[in-house]
Amino acid sequence: MEKLTIIKVGGAVVEDHEALSSFLDRFSAIGGNLILVHGGGREATRTASALGIESRMIEGRRVTDGAMLEIVTMVYAGKVNKGIVSGLRKRGRKAIGLSGADLNCITSVKKPVVDVDYGYVGVVKSVDAATFGALLGMEAIPVVSPITCDDGGQLLNTNADSLASAIAVGMSALYEVELIFCFEKKGVLSDPDDDDSVIGHINPALYRSFKEDGTVSGGMIPKLDGAFDALAEGVSFVRITNAETLDQASGTHISL
Repeated sequence: MEKLTIIKVGGAVVEDHEALSSFLDRFSAIGGNLILVHGGGREATRTASALGIESRMIEGRRVTDGAMLEIVTMVYAGKVNKGIVSGLRKRGRKAIGLSGADLNCITSVKKPVVDVDYGYVGVVKSVDAATFGALLGMEAIPVVSPITCDDGGQLLNTNADSLASAIAVGMSALYEVELIFCFEKKGVLSDPDDDDSVIGHINPALYRSFKEDGTVSGGMIPKLDGAFDALAEGVSFVRITNAETLDQASGTHISL
């Protein structure tokens, strides 16, 4: 079975020109089949603020009303996505920018209302592995923004970490999949103020403990939720690391 590396990049890396350039240098040097999933939440928050629209986050997930959906679609599927695609072209790589609506490659449903109504937020229902496989067969790198679509054509804002995990699970039937979450920190930290306090390994029991004592919170929760879901559904390997050490074995390794 061929290997496929799926990398999700987000956090400050996406919004900082120098950090993104450095990441793309390292990403472009990786061989084999690649899929890149990106976020861009801070850019969306800045754009919303400039337009006088308040951003609400609950456990790392953005509450998305109609106005916010327009903003995240413009920022994620437009500005950020095409900036990354053009950056890869500059480095000699052939990439194609996608949202979940393109080629019907990802179908989502609106996140059910339980305790919180997140608005136009999507939960991935299915991934068209054959479509992604065809693009990989063309030696193209799919660059996927976290905008998906339901069967009725409604665009939905989808957490990029959860999206990367869903794509990894969907592709695991065709490839041996390695999933890497990449952001500005060196991994999951035991002390958020100490960049060197990397937790080298996390399993489900440790994760429950870290959530209870507050070591893990905010945007790290959907990242780790997605990591464990991916491993349980057939993904071979999951790591959370820094953009600067993308090509190394450092960071936090996730296992069942």
